[in-house]
Amino acid sequence: MCGRYVTVSSVQAIEKRFNVQSTPEVTAAWRPNANVSHGEQAPVIASDAPQTLRMQQFGFTPRWAKKQFYMINARSEGDHNKEDDPRYTGAMGIIQKPMFRQSIRDRRCLILADAVIEGPKQQKLTKPYLVYPRNGVRPFAMAGIWDEWSDPKTGEIIRSFAILTTVANTLLQTIGHHRSPVLLPEENEHAWLDLSTPLADITAMLGPFPSNAFNAYPISPEIRDPRVNGSDLLQPIGQRIHVEHEFMLHEELELFGMGESRARNRRSGEQGALFS
Repeated sequence: MCGRYVTVSSVQAIEKRFNVQSTPEVTAAWRPNANVSHGEQAPVIASDAPQTLRMQQFGFTPRWAKKQFYMINARSEGDHNKEDDPRYTGAMGIIQKPMFRQSIRDRRCLILADAVIEGPKQQKLTKPYLVYPRNGVRPFAMAGIWDEWSDPKTGEIIRSFAILTTVANTLLQTIGHHRSPVLLPEENEHAWLDLSTPLADITAMLGPFPSNAFNAYPISPEIRDPRVNGSDLLQPIGQRIHVEHEFMLHEELELFGMGESRARNRRSGEQGALFS
Protein backbone atom coordinates (compact mmCIF):
# COMPACT_ATOMS: atom_id res chain seq x y z
CA MET A 1 0.00 0.00 0.00
CA CYS A 2 0.97 3.63 -0.28
CA GLY A 3 -0.21 5.38 2.85
CA ARG A 4 2.03 8.44 3.00
CA TYR A 5 3.68 10.66 0.44
CA VAL A 6 5.33 14.06 0.01
CA THR A 7 4.15 17.22 -1.78
CA VAL A 8 6.54 20.15 -1.44
CA SER A 9 6.70 21.66 -4.92
CA SER A 10 5.31 25.16 -5.22
CA VAL A 11 1.99 25.86 -6.90
CA GLN A 12 3.90 27.62 -9.68
CA ALA A 13 6.10 24.56 -10.28
CA ILE A 14 3.05 22.30 -10.48
CA GLU A 15 1.24 24.66 -12.84
CA LYS A 16 4.26 24.74 -15.15
CA ARG A 17 4.94 21.01 -15.04
CA PHE A 18 1.34 19.93 -15.69
CA ASN A 19 0.15 22.94 -17.71
CA VAL A 20 -2.70 23.72 -15.33
CA GLN A 21 -4.08 26.71 -13.46
CA SER A 22 -4.85 26.73 -9.75
CA THR A 23 -7.91 28.35 -8.25
CA PRO A 24 -7.48 31.27 -5.80
CA GLU A 25 -8.67 28.93 -3.04
CA VAL A 26 -5.86 26.48 -3.78
CA THR A 27 -3.23 29.21 -3.89
CA ALA A 28 -4.40 30.66 -0.58
CA ALA A 29 -4.53 27.27 1.17
CA TRP A 30 -1.31 25.82 -0.25
CA ARG A 31 1.16 24.39 2.25
CA PRO A 32 4.12 22.09 1.50
CA ASN A 33 3.52 18.72 3.15
CA ALA A 34 6.25 16.23 4.03
CA ASN A 35 3.75 13.75 5.47
CA VAL A 36 0.53 13.61 3.45
CA SER A 37 -1.86 11.37 5.42
CA HIS A 38 -5.43 10.14 5.04
CA GLY A 39 -8.10 12.73 5.66
CA GLU A 40 -5.88 15.61 4.50
CA GLN A 41 -6.41 17.84 1.49
CA ALA A 42 -3.83 17.27 -1.25
CA PRO A 43 -3.31 18.48 -4.84
CA VAL A 44 -4.84 16.58 -7.74
CA ILE A 45 -5.84 17.13 -11.36
CA ALA A 46 -9.22 15.48 -11.95
CA SER A 47 -10.76 14.21 -15.17
CA ASP A 48 -13.72 16.60 -14.97
CA ALA A 49 -11.39 19.64 -15.00
CA PRO A 50 -8.07 18.55 -16.56
CA GLN A 51 -6.71 22.10 -16.83
CA THR A 52 -7.31 22.92 -13.16
CA LEU A 53 -5.28 22.22 -10.04
CA ARG A 54 -7.53 21.51 -7.08
CA MET A 55 -7.36 20.12 -3.54
CA GLN A 56 -9.22 16.94 -2.61
CA GLN A 57 -9.32 14.68 0.41
CA PHE A 58 -6.88 11.77 0.55
CA GLY A 59 -9.07 8.78 1.40
CA PHE A 60 -11.74 7.59 -1.04
CA THR A 61 -15.46 7.45 -0.26
CA PRO A 62 -17.79 6.25 -3.05
CA ARG A 63 -20.88 8.33 -3.67
CA TRP A 64 -23.24 5.53 -2.67
CA ALA A 65 -21.70 5.02 0.78
CA LYS A 66 -23.89 5.61 3.84
CA LYS A 67 -20.89 6.77 5.86
CA GLN A 68 -17.52 8.26 5.06
CA PHE A 69 -14.59 5.95 4.27
CA TYR A 70 -10.89 6.65 4.00
CA MET A 71 -9.81 4.12 1.38
CA ILE A 72 -6.30 5.34 0.59
CA ASN A 73 -5.46 2.68 -2.01
CA ALA A 74 -7.25 0.80 -4.78
CA ARG A 75 -5.71 -2.49 -5.93
CA SER A 76 -5.28 -2.68 -9.70
CA GLU A 77 -5.73 -6.44 -9.57
CA GLY A 78 -8.93 -6.18 -7.55
CA ASP A 79 -9.57 -9.53 -5.91
CA HIS A 80 -6.93 -11.24 -8.04
CA ASN A 81 -3.32 -11.84 -6.96
CA LYS A 82 -4.10 -11.97 -3.25
CA GLU A 83 -0.59 -13.30 -2.67
CA ASP A 84 0.89 -10.10 -4.14
CA ASP A 85 3.07 -12.10 -6.50
CA PRO A 86 5.34 -9.51 -8.21
CA ARG A 87 5.28 -11.67 -11.36
CA TYR A 88 1.52 -11.30 -11.78
CA THR A 89 0.47 -10.17 -15.27
CA GLY A 90 -3.18 -11.23 -15.25
CA ALA A 91 -6.46 -9.37 -15.34
CA MET A 92 -6.90 -5.98 -13.69
CA GLY A 93 -9.87 -6.85 -11.47
CA ILE A 94 -10.41 -3.26 -10.37
CA ILE A 95 -12.82 -2.87 -13.29
CA GLN A 96 -15.19 -5.34 -11.56
CA LYS A 97 -14.63 -4.21 -7.96
CA PRO A 98 -17.90 -2.57 -6.72
CA MET A 99 -16.04 0.06 -4.71
CA PHE A 100 -14.00 1.30 -7.69
CA ARG A 101 -15.45 0.00 -10.97
CA GLN A 102 -17.30 3.21 -11.82
CA SER A 103 -14.52 5.62 -10.88
CA ILE A 104 -11.87 3.74 -12.88
CA ARG A 105 -14.09 4.35 -15.91
CA ASP A 106 -15.13 7.98 -15.50
CA ARG A 107 -13.52 9.60 -12.43
CA ARG A 108 -9.77 9.38 -12.75
CA CYS A 109 -7.17 11.83 -11.49
CA LEU A 110 -3.47 12.61 -11.31
CA ILE A 111 -2.19 12.67 -7.73
CA LEU A 112 0.80 14.99 -7.54
CA ALA A 113 3.84 14.06 -5.45
CA ASP A 114 7.56 14.68 -4.98
CA ALA A 115 8.27 11.38 -3.23
CA VAL A 116 6.44 8.46 -1.63
CA ILE A 117 7.00 6.82 1.74
CA GLU A 118 6.96 3.03 2.09
CA GLY A 119 8.04 0.44 4.64
CA PRO A 120 8.46 -3.35 4.85
CA LYS A 121 5.26 -5.41 4.78
CA GLN A 122 5.54 -6.47 8.41
CA GLN A 123 7.29 -3.47 10.00
CA LYS A 124 5.43 -0.88 7.93
CA LEU A 125 6.21 2.68 8.99
CA THR A 126 8.28 1.59 11.95
CA LYS A 127 11.00 1.22 9.28
CA PRO A 128 10.07 3.78 6.60
CA TYR A 129 11.90 4.63 3.39
CA LEU A 130 11.66 7.72 1.23
CA VAL A 131 11.28 6.72 -2.43
CA TYR A 132 12.20 9.50 -4.85
CA PRO A 133 13.06 10.00 -8.56
CA ARG A 134 16.78 9.60 -9.24
CA ASN A 135 16.78 12.11 -12.09
CA GLY A 136 15.46 14.88 -9.85
CA VAL A 137 12.43 15.41 -12.10
CA ARG A 138 9.55 16.21 -9.80
CA PRO A 139 6.72 16.57 -9.11
CA PHE A 140 5.42 13.42 -10.74
CA ALA A 141 1.95 11.92 -11.06
CA MET A 142 0.46 8.87 -9.38
CA ALA A 143 -2.60 7.27 -10.95
CA GLY A 144 -5.72 7.94 -8.91
CA ILE A 145 -9.47 7.64 -8.88
CA TRP A 146 -11.92 10.04 -7.22
CA ASP A 147 -15.54 10.43 -6.29
CA GLU A 148 -17.94 12.84 -4.59
CA TRP A 149 -19.79 11.89 -1.42
CA SER A 150 -22.60 13.85 0.23
CA ASP A 151 -22.64 13.83 4.02
CA PRO A 152 -26.24 12.83 4.87
CA LYS A 153 -26.11 14.84 8.11
CA THR A 154 -24.74 18.12 6.81
CA GLY A 155 -25.19 17.95 3.04
CA GLU A 156 -21.49 18.75 2.59
CA ILE A 157 -20.01 17.46 -0.68
CA ILE A 158 -16.62 15.83 -0.17
CA ARG A 159 -14.40 15.06 -3.15
CA SER A 160 -11.93 12.34 -2.26
CA PHE A 161 -9.36 10.15 -3.99
CA ALA A 162 -7.37 6.93 -3.71
CA ILE A 163 -3.98 5.94 -5.10
CA LEU A 164 -3.94 2.95 -7.44
CA THR A 165 -1.46 0.25 -6.45
CA THR A 166 0.09 -2.63 -8.32
CA VAL A 167 2.73 -5.32 -7.82
CA ALA A 168 6.03 -4.33 -6.24
CA ASN A 169 9.01 -3.62 -8.49
CA THR A 170 12.53 -4.69 -7.51
CA LEU A 171 13.21 -1.45 -5.61
CA LEU A 172 10.13 -1.91 -3.42
CA GLN A 173 10.96 -5.60 -3.00
CA THR A 174 14.43 -4.62 -1.75
CA ILE A 175 12.75 -2.46 0.90
CA GLY A 176 10.54 -5.42 1.77
CA HIS A 177 7.32 -3.82 0.58
CA HIS A 178 4.73 -5.90 -1.25
CA ARG A 179 2.95 -3.21 -3.28
CA SER A 180 3.80 -0.23 -5.47
CA PRO A 181 1.86 2.92 -6.29
CA VAL A 182 1.11 3.26 -9.98
CA LEU A 183 3.28 6.13 -11.24
CA LEU A 184 2.36 7.47 -14.66
CA PRO A 185 5.02 8.43 -17.19
CA GLU A 186 4.43 11.91 -18.56
CA GLU A 187 3.34 10.59 -21.94
CA ASN A 188 0.41 8.72 -20.30
CA GLU A 189 -0.92 11.54 -18.14
CA HIS A 190 -3.25 13.05 -20.73
CA ALA A 191 -4.69 9.67 -21.69
CA TRP A 192 -5.31 8.83 -18.04
CA LEU A 193 -7.46 11.93 -17.61
CA ASP A 194 -9.18 11.57 -21.00
CA LEU A 195 -12.42 9.65 -20.46
CA SER A 196 -12.51 8.63 -24.12
CA THR A 197 -9.38 6.49 -23.62
CA PRO A 198 -10.38 2.82 -24.06
CA LEU A 199 -10.57 0.93 -20.79
CA ALA A 200 -8.10 -1.64 -22.12
CA ASP A 201 -5.55 1.16 -22.55
CA ILE A 202 -6.23 2.36 -19.01
CA THR A 203 -5.67 -1.07 -17.46
CA ALA A 204 -2.49 -1.46 -19.53
CA MET A 205 -1.04 1.50 -17.59
CA LEU A 206 -1.43 -0.25 -14.23
CA GLY A 207 2.04 -1.76 -13.99
CA PRO A 208 4.94 -1.01 -11.61
CA PHE A 209 7.20 1.96 -12.27
CA PRO A 210 10.79 1.34 -13.52
CA SER A 211 13.01 0.52 -10.53
CA ASN A 212 16.10 2.14 -12.03
CA ALA A 213 14.34 5.52 -12.28
CA PHE A 214 13.92 5.79 -8.51
CA ASN A 215 15.98 5.38 -5.36
CA ALA A 216 15.21 5.10 -1.65
CA TYR A 217 16.76 5.65 1.76
CA PRO A 218 15.56 5.04 5.33
CA ILE A 219 14.03 7.90 7.30
CA SER A 220 12.86 8.39 10.87
CA PRO A 221 9.88 6.32 12.09
CA GLU A 222 8.51 9.56 13.54
CA ILE A 223 6.82 9.87 10.13
CA ARG A 224 4.26 7.38 11.48
CA ASP A 225 2.54 10.17 13.38
CA PRO A 226 0.32 12.05 10.90
CA ARG A 227 0.42 15.10 13.20
CA VAL A 228 4.14 15.73 12.66
CA ASN A 229 5.59 17.47 9.65
CA GLY A 230 8.74 19.19 8.43
CA SER A 231 11.60 18.57 6.04
CA ASP A 232 13.71 17.06 8.85
CA LEU A 233 11.42 14.03 8.69
CA LEU A 234 12.89 13.33 5.25
CA GLN A 235 16.54 13.28 6.30
CA PRO A 236 18.26 9.90 5.72
CA ILE A 237 19.17 7.78 8.74
CA GLY A 238 20.99 5.17 6.65
CA GLN A 239 22.38 4.36 3.24
CA ARG A 240 20.47 4.65 -0.01
CA ILE A 241 19.48 1.48 -1.84
CA HIS A 242 21.51 2.58 -4.88
CA VAL A 243 24.73 4.53 -4.38
CA GLU A 244 24.49 8.11 -5.59
CA HIS A 245 26.73 11.14 -5.33
CA GLU A 246 24.19 13.87 -5.98
CA PHE A 247 22.44 15.74 -3.18
CA MET A 248 19.37 14.12 -1.69
CA LEU A 249 15.80 15.29 -1.64
CA HIS A 250 15.96 16.45 1.97
CA GLU A 251 18.97 18.64 1.12
CA GLU A 252 17.06 20.23 -1.72
CA LEU A 253 14.29 20.96 0.74
CA GLU A 254 16.73 23.04 2.77
CA LEU A 255 16.02 25.72 0.18
CA PHE A 256 12.64 26.11 1.88
CA GLY A 257 14.25 26.68 5.29
CA MET A 258 14.26 24.66 8.47
CA GLY A 259 14.06 27.31 11.19
CA GLU A 260 11.38 25.61 13.29
CA SER A 261 11.15 22.28 15.07
CA ARG A 262 8.30 19.82 14.59
CA ALA A 263 7.14 20.50 18.15
CA ARG A 264 6.83 24.20 17.40
CA ASN A 265 5.14 23.35 14.15
CA ARG A 266 2.47 21.35 15.97
CA ARG A 267 1.83 24.13 18.44
CA SER A 268 1.62 26.90 15.89
CA GLY A 269 -0.11 24.96 13.14
CA GLU A 270 2.03 26.91 10.64
CA GLN A 271 3.35 23.97 8.71
CA GLY A 272 4.36 26.13 5.79
CA ALA A 273 6.95 27.97 7.91
CA LEU A 274 9.14 24.90 7.79
CA PHE A 275 9.51 25.26 4.05
CA SER A 276 9.12 28.99 3.47
